[in-house]
Amino acid sequence: MYGLIWNILPGPWFVKFLLALALIAGAAALLWYVVFPWADPYMPFNDGAVEVEGG
Repeated sequence: MYGLIWNILPGPWFVKFLLALALIAGAAALLWYVVFPWADPYMPFNDGAVEVEGG
């Protein structure tokens, strides 16, 4: 998969490297700003498992 992407990118190796870094940064930004905030309410990590009785 990564070899296919590397072969599709145009230019010499340093241009391919910069383009690959830009693709990685774009994917990370998409996940960070769109996917994770959308999925946050559905994740069980914010649910407290400890209950205090007689509080």
